[in-house]
Amino acid sequence: MYKHIALLVRKDDMSHDEFVDYWQHNHTPIAKDIEGVVRYQTVLPADPENTEFDGLAELYFETLDDLHEALGSEGSRDYDPTREIAAKARDDVDNFLDVEARPRFIGEEKVWKDEVDGDTDGLWKHSAFLVRKDGMSHEEFRDYWENNHSPLAKDIEGVVRYQTVYPADPENTEFDGVAELYFETLDDLHEALGSEGSRDYDPTREVAAKAREDVDNFLAIEKRPRFIGQETVQKNEVGDKEGY
Repeated sequence: MYKHIALLVRKDDMSHDEFVDYWQHNHTPIAKDIEGVVRYQTVLPADPENTEFDGLAELYFETLDDLHEALGSEGSRDYDPTREIAAKARDDVDNFLDVEARPRFIGEEKVWKDEVDGDTDGLWKHSAFLVRKDGMSHEEFRDYWENNHSPLAKDIEGVVRYQTVYPADPENTEFDGVAELYFETLDDLHEALGSEGSRDYDPTREVAAKAREDVDNFLAIEKRPRFIGQETVQKNEVGDKEGY
């Protein structure tokens, strides 16, 4: 399953509340019906005053070709779709988004742990947008992340679902990957991974602390945005496939 993650930044003349109202009530009804979208979810920040982004929009497609046809290729913060609803959604983003300030990530998802049978609606999610250490190739980064860190991260205390997203085109993306950890409560998330507003964290629980120590082996922490928020599934036509 391939997905497009947009890290949303509101227009300068808009408050966060105005942004959310427009996004949820005007844009989402269009975006969820973009051609090829089989699942669409939004993530609202737990602490809007202390986060770098106003929200996440995540659109899933069965194939990478379907995604590219709807939302363009990797490497550009903007896109120029030709399909009808996708084009309508693109026109609408100018009403509430600062497109040039909006990173996006296109990649393939891998589920490592799932104790909720794919039902992520209402769960709290920590999304880490990973940047590899200087001197490390993307291939070296991925090998370490997949074989050393992810087997550890999936067992962080309180994690009920853990998934990773690998870039479709590593040479033309701003991040080397995305790590997504789901928790039943915000308190569980904060206890494991710290609070909003910091790119680093200082956990006290055993496995979480071990995972924090390990990230120094492959991540440039100061370059790694993270986002803490609550997920709402707006559309799901995936069924039991891919863990949903």
